[in-house]
Amino acid sequence: MTASLFERVTDWENLLQAFAKAAKGKRGKASTAAVERRLADELLILQEELRGEHYRPGRYVHFFIHEPKRRRISAAPFRDRIVHHAVCNLIEPLFERGFIDDSYANRRGKGTHRALDRFQQFARRYPFALRADIVQHFAAIDHVILSSILGRKTPDPALQRLIEVIIASGRGVLDQKYQMHWFPGDDLLAACRPRGLPIGNLTSQFWSNCYLDPFDHFVKRQLRCPAYLRYVDDFALFSDDRDQLWDWRQAIIARLARYRLTLHENACQVTPTCCGIPWLGFLIFPEHRRLKARKARHATRVLCARYDDWREGRISFAELDASVKGWANHVRYADTWGLRREVYRRMATRQKARGQQ
Repeated sequence: MTASLFERVTDWENLLQAFAKAAKGKRGKASTAAVERRLADELLILQEELRGEHYRPGRYVHFFIHEPKRRRISAAPFRDRIVHHAVCNLIEPLFERGFIDDSYANRRGKGTHRALDRFQQFARRYPFALRADIVQHFAAIDHVILSSILGRKTPDPALQRLIEVIIASGRGVLDQKYQMHWFPGDDLLAACRPRGLPIGNLTSQFWSNCYLDPFDHFVKRQLRCPAYLRYVDDFALFSDDRDQLWDWRQAIIARLARYRLTLHENACQVTPTCCGIPWLGFLIFPEHRRLKARKARHATRVLCARYDDWREGRISFAELDASVKGWANHVRYADTWGLRREVYRRMATRQKARGQQ
């Protein structure tokens, strides 16, 4: 007899694999060590909670990052991250095969740099583009709609209940970031609809793609846009016809309303590709790319601060080196030789000035 999806999610081997994924790069943390110290017992307890349907997620730890936009990150307890991996191990392949090729976020073999390359390919082939992004994307994701979308490919009732428990754990996490938007037909109860996925959860990143997958297929199949791509909540459509893009803009606004999502409409404009279009922190032209000025200023401040941290002994040279190399590896996908040289010059100047003190 074939095991149900829920039984496969809670299978010992799957939980063990989920632990390994959750622990990757975090072996030195106390929360990871506490579980690993008595791994068999902890996984058996977790398995019993899951199969008895009395598993409840723990409290999130919240903190903010500035890259450069201020974001509230919510870190789930380590044992909850094991559950997230266990669920995604089984259901991700069910959705992955249905995703469009040009969805690039949080997918194996995709990523930021492939999205940049694809955007520029389209910019070379089409004279006009419509670039858009969703307002408060993670904060606005509606729990009822998300559960319905996930339920279409995970019909196992026990698995659906587990998924809803995980979804519900994020209720209210981003309420302070969400500004209520009223859609046609809403009554006062609409303000009470559960919404929001914690930024930082593996499940949130994956479920974001699932949430927008029907929209992706709408653009490709019903609008018949031949050149469309998306990265999380940023997406772009390309065409030879400027008026067609304006028509598509109205159709997109109406379709996103079905998912209780809205666009930054002032920034959602049809633009000639030859003028350069902002995309994932870069300004993309048909034949070259530039790093956005805001990103350049932010990186300069961060790297100089990291250099000061190294000089004061707060971080090791290996950590400083990793920061510099990581940044350089990212911005090398644009015409940034002069920028990199200037950043390195500033760091060298700081070192020389400190040496003279």
